[in-house]
Amino acid sequence: MQFTEQDQDQILAQGISLDQIDQQIEHFVQGFPYLNVIKAATIGDGIVRVAEDQLAAHIHRFDNAAHERELVKFVPASGAATRMFKSLFAAMDGKSDKSVDEVFARIADFAFYEDLKAAMAAKGEDLDKAVSENDRKTVLRFLLTDDGLEYGTLPKGLLKFHNYADGPRTPVEEHLVEGAAYANSDGLVKIHFTVSPEHRDRFEKLIDEQKADYEAWLGVTFNISFSEQKKSTDTISVNLDNSPFRNADRDGGPGSLLFRPAGHGALIENLNDIDADIVFIKNIDNVVPDEIKEQTVTYKKVLAAVLLDAQQQIARIQGLLENDDVSDGYLAEADELFRRTLFTLPPEGFENLSKGEKLDYFRRKLDRPVRACGMVKNVGEPGGGPFWAKNQDGSVSLQVVESAQIDLTNPAQKSIFDEATHFNPVDLVCGLKDHHGRKYDLPAYRDPLTGFITGKSKDGKELKAQELPGLWNGAMADWNTIFVEVPLITFNPVKTVNDLLRKEHQPSES
Repeated sequence: MQFTEQDQDQILAQGISLDQIDQQIEHFVQGFPYLNVIKAATIGDGIVRVAEDQLAAHIHRFDNAAHERELVKFVPASGAATRMFKSLFAAMDGKSDKSVDEVFARIADFAFYEDLKAAMAAKGEDLDKAVSENDRKTVLRFLLTDDGLEYGTLPKGLLKFHNYADGPRTPVEEHLVEGAAYANSDGLVKIHFTVSPEHRDRFEKLIDEQKADYEAWLGVTFNISFSEQKKSTDTISVNLDNSPFRNADRDGGPGSLLFRPAGHGALIENLNDIDADIVFIKNIDNVVPDEIKEQTVTYKKVLAAVLLDAQQQIARIQGLLENDDVSDGYLAEADELFRRTLFTLPPEGFENLSKGEKLDYFRRKLDRPVRACGMVKNVGEPGGGPFWAKNQDGSVSLQVVESAQIDLTNPAQKSIFDEATHFNPVDLVCGLKDHHGRKYDLPAYRDPLTGFITGKSKDGKELKAQELPGLWNGAMADWNTIFVEVPLITFNPVKTVNDLLRKEHQPSES
């Protein structure tokens, strides 16, 4: 692909190499291959179910280890709430539906009700009067736009989600409370939020205002940090013929290239900058009030205990395989660990390899980041799920797979997809270091062939955009992975404003 000198300067300023740009354009031309799923992961066949009578032992295991480990809670929080208010934006244009009716019937049940009331009163408007007169456009203008609360453009993390006797809380504050319960190493709680640059100051202001009160209440010290998605992870956009898309130029010139943020998969770079032994990952909008946090805390510790046990077993086998002159028994133990604990099957014909080739395979597979991923029973939520899939080296292992990665026009692959019993709630506990305490270079364990191509538009012109391999699927494709069933109550995301009216997000009657 030929680029002008101006293009090359822009690409360089973006922090991307010309080779990377050529590779991205090649992906647009060739497309991304579908993943070859072998079967759905199910209880006893890829998903671990921890028995009720074992929960306490797992919690004890983690609590004993926590003070010896550096812990971080990692929260992707840059997403805007625009889609959360999609139906309300439509209502501003006069297109109401039942979900909008529910919002206005229960307006006082939202944690942002008092803020909205005050914002309207400051400009001479009465919220209750407007609702009673069915003046929806006025109410929505104050809720969604900069005439009032700006909720239509703010990130979810800054919205008031839950009501308490001492005042409402945002998701950011809920993550502080939750983090203190499990990401706590001798009273130090480290939480890292990835945020958009235009809203970072608001996040920092919220933390500055609230941190001391939460520290005093919870008896901890918070170390809160922020990062932004790196410009170097943006991807080039192309026209429908795969030529570079250019922004309109007022002077009639060729215009600058258009780069777009490449989805949450870009955050593997942010995660790679975290220096910690164990990292808990959870989305910003998956929070619940205090009265139902207990199960979430329990299973976060259970996941961490499963991770610690796996790391211990991996380190033991690595010790057995240190010397080149290993016994067949040690190789058999390694094979057993992968089949029984790490749910990884070797490539076809593996038994015919030499001892040296088998040893190289096991050493490579053992020396990788480890993650324990919570999985909830599938209740019809859209998104990814747990599957056994074939890897580029011919091995078969557990992968979090999005529907877009599967060829659903292939009857056999669709049948496997339909057999999934569980769903990915984005509930991960990650081990980022080896048994010597050396940090892994996480981007090296990404599968670059698991990106996505999507259709977008700019200035009325259609274009194609590219997302990097997703954070918990393609970006972690070459990790040692364990799936653990967690209760459905631990998964309560807020995808639409109406979700805040569900009983899980409302104060109890007691």
